[in-house]
Amino acid sequence: MAIETACHDFPWSEKTMHSCLSGRYFNGALYVQNELVGFYIGEVAGPDHTLMDICVAPPHQGQGHAKALLSDFIAASEQAGAENLFLEVRESNVSAIALYQWAGFTEAGVRKNYYPSANGKEDAILMALTLSFGSESTLLS
Repeated sequence: MAIETACHDFPWSEKTMHSCLSGRYFNGALYVQNELVGFYIGEVAGPDHTLMDICVAPPHQGQGHAKALLSDFIAASEQAGAENLFLEVRESNVSAIALYQWAGFTEAGVRKNYYPSANGKEDAILMALTLSFGSESTLLS
């Protein structure tokens, strides 16, 4: 929760976070010298997976940890046989959009007034990635 709260102006509640630790959800975590520095939460929805949340603690941002977490999410999804990956991202979060584009995600639509913001609501960019079966990940280093 500390990382979630530090990363988002409108963080998930503890109840929401707790509900994403089992059932149709899967998670990844990144530790540096036994310190949790980041995590992701994925959701299984039929043959598709959705990246619900990904966070890196502010002191550890800009060091490639988000790439490592996203790569792990994609690899776990490939191993589970997912066909498509989806996510939503705030339209103002240009660094996250660049990360997702690096991984091969493309814009698939816009969800109007999806996220709360200081000025009311903000649009979300819906992004998607179709996985390639029977091959290694296409991520670049």
